[in-house]
Amino acid sequence: MSDQSKWEIVIGLEVHVQLGTRSKAFCGDATTFGAEPNTQTSPVSLGHPGTLPRLNEAQVRAAVMLGLALGATISHRNSFDRKNYFYTDLPKGYQITQDAMPVCRGGALPIKLGEEWKEVRIHHIHMEEDAGKSIHDQDPRHTLIDLNRAGVPLLEIVTEPDLRSADEVDAFMSGMRQLVRWLGISDGNMEQGSLRCDVNISVRRRGDTAFGERCEVKNLNSMRYARRAIAYEARRQIALREAGQEVRRYTLHFDPASGTTSPLRGKEAAHDYRYFPEPDLPPLVLSDEYIAAVREALPALPWQLYRHMRAQFGLSDYEAGLLSEERHTATFFLELADHTPHFAKAANLIINRILPWCKEQDVPLHSFPAPKPALAELIGMVEAGEISHSAAWQELFPLLCAHPDTRPRTLAEKHDLLQQSDEEALVPVIEEVLAAFPDKVVAWRKGKKGLTGFFMGQIMRRTGGKADPRLTNRLLLERLKEE
Repeated sequence: MSDQSKWEIVIGLEVHVQLGTRSKAFCGDATTFGAEPNTQTSPVSLGHPGTLPRLNEAQVRAAVMLGLALGATISHRNSFDRKNYFYTDLPKGYQITQDAMPVCRGGALPIKLGEEWKEVRIHHIHMEEDAGKSIHDQDPRHTLIDLNRAGVPLLEIVTEPDLRSADEVDAFMSGMRQLVRWLGISDGNMEQGSLRCDVNISVRRRGDTAFGERCEVKNLNSMRYARRAIAYEARRQIALREAGQEVRRYTLHFDPASGTTSPLRGKEAAHDYRYFPEPDLPPLVLSDEYIAAVREALPALPWQLYRHMRAQFGLSDYEAGLLSEERHTATFFLELADHTPHFAKAANLIINRILPWCKEQDVPLHSFPAPKPALAELIGMVEAGEISHSAAWQELFPLLCAHPDTRPRTLAEKHDLLQQSDEEALVPVIEEVLAAFPDKVVAWRKGKKGLTGFFMGQIMRRTGGKADPRLTNRLLLERLKEE
């Protein structure tokens, strides 16, 4: 049995992001997910002789946007190359990609591990096109080919070997999914293949600085599978190293049924692909003005807003993390925070009331009916003790959702929800309760202070739950202490 604590896992990722453009990377074919097989093709995407590619500007803009968000250097001069390999679902027999001149170099993605942050460095980002899809489980004798995906625009993000565990890989993929959704360039749906990764895994003894030989596990579109693949491959490599054997560089397939990896082929080197410049696409030159315009349009980024919510609004890790998960949620909170000083209460309202309401009603958050000033007024009424928590959330909140054009105070008055805070009106009720239970009054004065809750319950029952708890509690204690 190998001692894995003596070994360090070293991981680098090649992440493929399928972009949410209306057309493919180098032609006008549609990119709708789930269309009938082989209905979103054309002579260009099928690689017919005499056809010519043309560049999709939306793919370029998405690449520059992602690079700027990650702090990368944007290449002013870009070129495209042909990567030659032969798969049945690659109709042209090559892939148009970027080899010598990728669009982005450097940068980093901050990932959150518990309460700590770590930056995972990016080596480069390049633009390319996707292959089609081979389907092996619908015919007992044949592999079926769907070329709808062939030519769909991709960004490939290649990291430095900075990751050290499956947890860090999970955090990176979650962070990348969050970022591409935040920027609006992809839905980041791993189940549909919009986000997938190749995982390069090696091991080395703790304290060593040199990297071990790596193996690449291809096309993981589930973090559950990625975790299992990393765990198995690390154990396999450690066992080989401890037995005095070499780890051979392979491209591997992960089998979810057995939980094991197996070689697909020897790991390719660049010369295996016979890269050469794409002759039908001229170099792409990005001006300073173009890059500046994309930078100007960038929104505040999720990790920036997370830190802002913690530092400026005093939110908890949980609250800030949840509210900064999606851009529209963060925007909603920031807009509400402009109308109220009760930031934690605003966060709680969104997390525990508004988001569940939207899910139940099947409406997007931006379509939530009540305006931000009305929500702020509702929070202020609760904080001022004008309405009880239970009445506010169980009665007034639904009323406000149903009548968003009416002020919360008006609704509360109309439906008799405001708390009774008139001391002259409360004193007779308190005295009535004490007179009704003289034995319990005696018991309280002899030390059974837990009876305070009993008296409060009786008062609330007589006032229909409208008595201000803080005022009622003070008046009750004053009378109980009277001999």
